[in-house]
Parts: sequence; C-alpha cells; structure tokens
Amino acid sequence: SDIPPPPQFDQADVIIFPGVGSYESAMTVLQTTGYDNALRAYLAADRPYLGICLGMQTLFESSTEYKDDQSSELPGLGVIPGHVIKFDETKRSVPHIGWNGTIAHQSSPAMKYIKDHNGDEVYFVHSYYAPITDANSKWVLTRTTYEGQEYISSVQKGNVCATQFHPEKSGKTGLNFLKGFLESVEDGTLSNTTPIAVNPTDHTELVKRVVVALDVRSNDNGDLVVTKGDQYDVREKDDDAVTGRGGVRNLGKPVSLAARYYDEGADEIAFLNITSFRQGVIEDMPMLQVLEEASKSIFVPLTVGGGIRSYADPESGKVYSALEVASRYFRAGADKISIGSDAVYAAEDYYASGGKKTGETSLETISHRYGVQAVVVSIDPKRVYVASPECVDKKHTVVSLDESQAGPNGERYCWYQCTVKGGREAKDICAVSVAKASEALGAGEIMLNCIDMDGQCNGFDHALMTAVSTAVTIPVIASSGAGKESHFSDVFKATKVQAALAAGMFHRKEVEIGSVKKHMEASGIRARIV
Repeated sequence: SDIPPPPQFDQADVIIFPGVGSYESAMTVLQTTGYDNALRAYLAADRPYLGICLGMQTLFESSTEYKDDQSSELPGLGVIPGHVIKFDETKRSVPHIGWNGTIAHQSSPAMKYIKDHNGDEVYFVHSYYAPITDANSKWVLTRTTYEGQEYISSVQKGNVCATQFHPEKSGKTGLNFLKGFLESVEDGTLSNTTPIAVNPTDHTELVKRVVVALDVRSNDNGDLVVTKGDQYDVREKDDDAVTGRGGVRNLGKPVSLAARYYDEGADEIAFLNITSFRQGVIEDMPMLQVLEEASKSIFVPLTVGGGIRSYADPESGKVYSALEVASRYFRAGADKISIGSDAVYAAEDYYASGGKKTGETSLETISHRYGVQAVVVSIDPKRVYVASPECVDKKHTVVSLDESQAGPNGERYCWYQCTVKGGREAKDICAVSVAKASEALGAGEIMLNCIDMDGQCNGFDHALMTAVSTAVTIPVIASSGAGKESHFSDVFKATKVQAALAAGMFHRKEVEIGSVKKHMEASGIRARIV
C-alpha cells in the first residue's frame, strides 16, 4: 500500500522506497512531510527496508546534487557514512544509463535466486554515486564499475537493504532479487548476511543497449496501432488513390508488440506517440492506457514521447504545463520522457539569450523534479548538402561525407538541419547545437534520428552520430536506418553512442533482437543476452 503518515510507520512490516527524481526534491518531500525523522527511527530499529536508486542515496550523509552547485551539499538521512557525488563527465558519459553488472561483497538472502550472488546485468540510470570508503565498506552488498569508477551499487546491514540499480526495471534478474528480498522478509532471514572475499581486480562493464521503438498513432478507423514510416511517411503507397497515399501502415498492437520485445530481450522500449502534437496528452487516454498496461508485465525501462509541452485545452481553456504532462506519463508507467519539438524551441531561445537559463523550459522544469536521467531529447534532423564548409553559417556544424553519402550533385559536406512537428517544418539550427543546448538545459540523453536514413535500411548515419556524440557528455542513442544485424555492431564500433534503436526490421520480423546481440558479441561488443 502507499506509505502511511509518519506516526503509523511502526505498523509497517516492510518499507519500500522507490525513489525517482532528484536528491533535492526527494529530501525536500521527506522533510516537509515529517517522513525524514520517522524514517530515521524506523531504520535505527533495524526494520525491513528496501530503498531503490534515490531510496539508497538518501541513506547517506549528503549529496552534491543540489541547485547545480557542486560545491554545496544537501544533508541526507545520515544512516550510512559517506557522501553522494557526481560522476566526472570529463572521463565518461553522464548519466550512467543502461545495463551493468554487480560484484558481491556479501552473500544475502535477497540474492538467493541470483547465481553466485553476482548478478547478470541490471539496469542503472543515475548521475551521482556513493564511493566505497573504509567507513561504509561493511555496508557494501555489491559494487559496480562505470568506465573506471568503482562505486556502491547496493547496500545491506541487518534488515536495511538498498540498491542503486532498479530491480523493477532489470528483467528477470531484478524480479529474482525482489522475490528473494520479500521472501526473506516474510521468513525473517533477511539479516543473515555473510562477508565474501573480494578480488579488487574484478570489474564490471556497461553493455551497449538495443532499443526498440514503437511509433504509435490512430489509424483511419480510430484504433491505436504501431506503424513505421519511410522518411517519416507512415501511409502505405496506393497508386489507385486520388492522393497516391493509402491507409496508415499497421504493424500491430502496442502492448502485445512491446511484450514480445521484452521476452525477446529488448533492453529498452520506446513508445513514440507520433500524432500527439495535434492534441493534448492529458486527454489522450488510449496512450496512457498503453503505458499502464505495458508496465504491468514489462520489466525493462519504458520511454514515451510525443506532445510533452505546455498547452491549453481547446474546450476548457485550462493551461497544462509541460511538467504536468510529463508527470501524467510518469504516473502511467513511463520511466523516461522524450521531448522533441519543444527542445528545439528551447535551444533557439537559449542561444538567442546568450546561453541564459530561465528555469521555465520543459527541459529545466522536468529535470529539476525528476532528474536529468528521466529526460530524453529526440532530434529529427535532415541533411543540407553544401559544396564546402565556407558556404555555411558558422553557427552550424559541418561534417564531411564519404563517397557513399555524397549529395545529389556530388557534395561531400553537409550540416544537419533540425526539424519540428514530425519533420514537417525545418528550423535554422543544427543538430549539434540543439544537442549541446539540451544538455545545458537538463537533458540526460539524446535520441538522434536522421530523416534521410529513416526506413532506408542502409545503416545508421555515422557522420551524424559522431558529430553529436563527441559534442556532448550525455549518452546518445543512434536511430534511423537499421536494416540488419551488422548495422548495430558497425555504429557501436565507429562512434561513441551507447545505444542503438530500430523499429521496422523488428516489427516485420526481418531481424530478431537475439541475432543482433549475438552479432554484437561475436564482434567483441558486450550485449545483454537473455
């Protein structure tokens, strides 16, 4: 059940604190409601507790995740010695997003269904971490490595247990952890932990993610279907029709397709509501129901995009903020939200103001409440071919193209012009500029599409992926163009992207997720094999 008022904590058999958002927001809620002192007393009594993500970080003495000021610290519950600090983005992409392993420091009944107490990969999404110190070493249940940085990935002392990873989003491994935890609470064995000899030379590795996208929209009969475009055109070709365009391409029902991809090993699933820019999300009940149903049986991260912006209801006149729209998606089961056109508008304003933040853009308000790791910016650029870099405004990043990518007149250079409104309107700003502004305003990840490659099955646009992934420190997801297994391995080898996304080739069963991952492993690229 939902958490009771603080005076009723003593009645709880177990408390689960699945923290989502920023450290500052979490501690503010705990303090203003009086939960902080009640929780300290509960934990001091060694009562059963499971903290997840922020539910673990708030156990420490403090965190530097405070008002963008890394020199200040915000006090936590002070149960575990140590301070939560930010990953160094000059050495690695931040946030740490994706599937990574764990190395056990203790055996625990909570881990009894996980082989050798060293789990298969589990899902992480965080920018801040708790370092291992002499003072907190006896609390460490597991540790994890992120590109050279060791940190605490779970803790346990007595009946108090917490994880930096999200077991509820970690597939079967995460469900096994939750099963072990709840069973040991019920039979009273949770505190029966034993130290394990640790090899300090052992390390874990973040794997590359395979993401499946489901473009969701209503067809001509009003049914919600998964479709797929060819350079963003989702209608079948129909030579007999007056317009030359047939009905909306129907590739299946959203929830059943998503369930299939979960079973087949998708690392993340993205629902992209490609018609929501024409209507408000608050009233878009079918899409919200898709999320609610999917989250009941799919235990990997779910991203949702489409229409996340401020808007006025045409009938009531009520104005909804982008934060309210995003919150509705999160309550329906989304783990991350994807912002498209609104991010381009915010980037334009950001540069026009000389790089000043207002604190009012959708990126800023949502990331402040839910954390940067919950905000994805989806960029839809198209190539603008030029004869030489000198032909282009200096504000645009120009890339060189190989012969296979040359323009219609043999041009070997281009810049990537961003579009809005589903690719229908071009803006005078390039993809690199939008990505850099988005990072500054609070995005935690970039989903990088390419209109020219969409539906062509010729592979990802490596020039675009390289230009953006080297310009930002946040993770980049490659999108548009995948048509066979090797396209994933190729983009991971050739660029710095941490994930790659496909849709049509999976929907049409031309390629299986498992075969993509086997090809990656055979190419020396770590993948999560289920």
